[in-house]
Amino acid sequence: MRARYGVPLSIAAVGAAGLLYSAGFEARSYRLRRVTVPVLPRGMRPLRVLQVSDIHMVSGQRKKQRWLRSLAGLRPDFVINTGDNLSDPEGVPEVLDALGPLMEFPGAYVFGSNDYYGPTLRNPARYLFEKARGQHGLNGNPPAVGVVRNPWEDLRDGFDAAGWLNLTNTRSTLKLATGASGVEIGLTGLDDPHIKRDRYAQVAGGPDPSVDFSMGVVHAPYLRALDAFAEDGYPLILAGHTHGGQLCIPFYGALVTNCDLDTDRVKGLSTHTAAGRTSHLHVSAGCGTSRYTPVRFACPPEVSLLTLVPAP
Repeated sequence: MRARYGVPLSIAAVGAAGLLYSAGFEARSYRLRRVTVPVLPRGMRPLRVLQVSDIHMVSGQRKKQRWLRSLAGLRPDFVINTGDNLSDPEGVPEVLDALGPLMEFPGAYVFGSNDYYGPTLRNPARYLFEKARGQHGLNGNPPAVGVVRNPWEDLRDGFDAAGWLNLTNTRSTLKLATGASGVEIGLTGLDDPHIKRDRYAQVAGGPDPSVDFSMGVVHAPYLRALDAFAEDGYPLILAGHTHGGQLCIPFYGALVTNCDLDTDRVKGLSTHTAAGRTSHLHVSAGCGTSRYTPVRFACPPEVSLLTLVPAP
């Protein structure tokens, strides 16, 4: 009996231990990523930007809520929320409560597909098949049937009431009054390309020459969005969506990005070049997961504190 069942039982035990670790520990092991980005004009003082992404709040996630509230102690100059705040239609009050202290700071946001629609139960292997076919979200796939619609309007109203700027296919200016008197940040945002809601033609034209610094903001880092921002001359683009690959292989990295971005740039700071112009790109691995796949492996949940400094 040992010869017949010993190896399969050992494999099952290792698999169970891995699942317990990825769901019970790593998915709740929140981290702060600190990154220095050399993008500001010469002579401009450094700016600290807190990027929050892919919270995927499910009602009752108290540890995540406490951790998010604690981030206000970092005292950023401003906050950028790159979407997918929800994984539960009942989660809006808890998102607003968790982000309440951060909403005391200037900020702006875009939405992701999970802000508009509830998650669906999927076979994780589908992400590999979609990568092989070059189909992601509504980019090549038919619309899902019977999806739950989230109360995203309530989330929007809460952010707006706090003074955060809604960057849904629009351009806006963020004025920093605390600790950076007189600094104006030009922000150009897109709605989520994953569900084909991006409308770059409405915001095209490049950085506003009247402000001190400009950046592009989008939830899912699809190449068409990155190309447009880079071609227009934005020095920095912020995105989320990828979860850093979520289930990664140690010493190898991510297998998928859930969009057409390559896995080498699945998270962290990199660059993107289009039409001979290069932008810095920062992709957040996010701090949550879908409620149906609450696991992470070799890819802990995170929020990023970006220190923008003058370019050399």
